[in-house]
Amino acid sequence: MRFDPPLEEGRLLRRYKRFLADIETSSGEALTIHCPNTGSMLNCLSEGARVWFSRSNDPKRKLPGTWELGETPHGRLACLNTGRANALVEEALRAGIITELAGFTGFRREVAYGSEGSRADFRLDYLSGSLFLEVKSVTLGFAGSTVAAFPDAVTERGAKHLRELAALARQGGRAVLLYCVNLSGIEAVRAAEEIDPVYAAGLREARAAGVEVLAYGASVDPAEVRLLRRLEVLS
Repeated sequence: MRFDPPLEEGRLLRRYKRFLADIETSSGEALTIHCPNTGSMLNCLSEGARVWFSRSNDPKRKLPGTWELGETPHGRLACLNTGRANALVEEALRAGIITELAGFTGFRREVAYGSEGSRADFRLDYLSGSLFLEVKSVTLGFAGSTVAAFPDAVTERGAKHLRELAALARQGGRAVLLYCVNLSGIEAVRAAEEIDPVYAAGLREARAAGVEVLAYGASVDPAEVRLLRRLEVLS
């Protein structure tokens, strides 16, 4: 996924009210931009850190830009716009990069499934049947470690998705959870049990029920973000 037009660089002043961030651009302009990340952004924020944002000239928008990338306190680059994760996965699926899911004949986004009113990010159709795919964006890293973790805050929605996928798998359907790791320098992913033990337990139950759990890592730079390779998912 190339950024077109190119991203602009700035420095983070603060993030507040969840969806707002004050920055200073490289030219010294003070801006308030949209932060499209509903998580805690744990270990991603550092006052004065470099950020990259996309600028909008749409007069209907209240804010002039969107926070896309950031430099973490550990020196990594993270794609902090969680709305990019599905597009990155779709691009990788269509390019055949996610080999475990290759060969599909049909492709749909946001498909209702399950008994709790969920919508899968994707449904892939094959000659042998269909699978439901949930995507989670991962940006939580730690100093001195190449293992990322999910979630960065308690997620009832994430736990619900695990229940729905597990129920589908128990009924004989194919259910897949894919961690889209939007953080440089990462080799593996684990559940952040210290943050959300309910989610971690749900992940173990889902895997036991037959849910396929995959993780793919992205290359992240201000010009382009792409999913490139499979990462290990630790139990």
